[in-house]
Amino acid sequence: MSYLHLAYLHLATVLPAFIIGTYIMINRKGTVRHRFLGKIFLILMFLTALITLFMKSQVGPSFLGHFGFIHIFSFNVLYCVPVAYWAARRGDIKVHKLNMMGMYFFGLLTAGSFALMPGRLLHQWLFG
Repeated sequence: MSYLHLAYLHLATVLPAFIIGTYIMINRKGTVRHRFLGKIFLILMFLTALITLFMKSQVGPSFLGHFGFIHIFSFNVLYCVPVAYWAARRGDIKVHKLNMMGMYFFGLLTAGSFALMPGRLLHQWLFG
């Protein structure tokens, strides 16, 4: 699959994850809707992290000729998704909340900010 196809697939998972994550962050927790949307959010975040692992680093130094610094966020999300899910299942809301907020702020907002930096594909698409 080409880099461009992966980028479209990545956007198709990360944009709804951002919308759902924002909705979850500002609304009441523990409801049926919260649990349902939370599962969708986790699935989308897991998929987007997996997709990014197949996207070769285009900017800055790379590790193994493929991974860049931004991939740290992908590995972090792959760790946080199951931890957050199982913490919620166990009723450990503190661990669940910490991992979910970490995914939102670091996996979406921080990584998204880096994706908008000059030299990256999203920057080129949005700003020419």
